Amino acid sequence: MTSYSIAEYKKMIGVPKPKRGSKHPKVKGEKVPNEFEAKLARELRALKINFEQEYQFHPKRKWRADFHLIGKKILVEVEGGIWSGGRHTRGKGYIGDMEKYNAAVMMGYQVIRFSTEQVKSGLAVQQIEKMVGDL
Repeated sequence: MTSYSIAEYKKMIGVPKPKRGSKHPKVKGEKVPNEFEAKLARELRALKINFEQEYQFHPKRKWRADFHLIGKKILVEVEGGIWSGGRHTRGKGYIGDMEKYNAAVMMGYQVIRFSTEQVKSGLAVQQIEKMVGDL
């Protein structure tokens, strides 16, 4: 009987290596589940605020918003990795985000952005509830 290490076995069967600093291997085009987005989704459901996740708002680009508040033209983004040098804080990612958010605004959406800490503390859902209630 031949024994293999876990790394050798994964290489043998073709499991992709996770990117450096990532806990989950990412398949191209697939978003890794996020505990903070899941928390916000539960809170929005509890408040009976209708939403859809991973909403593709642009007719030509593949841009997606984390949440679209149905009937309100509000897009909600949960920005992760802001303290760890994640995609949203490095030059190329930051510029890409500006292009995406500006396009959404030009299409008539309001874009509100929260850090994972703001979702965790409850601030995000409080501000969303206030914003939806004011409309």
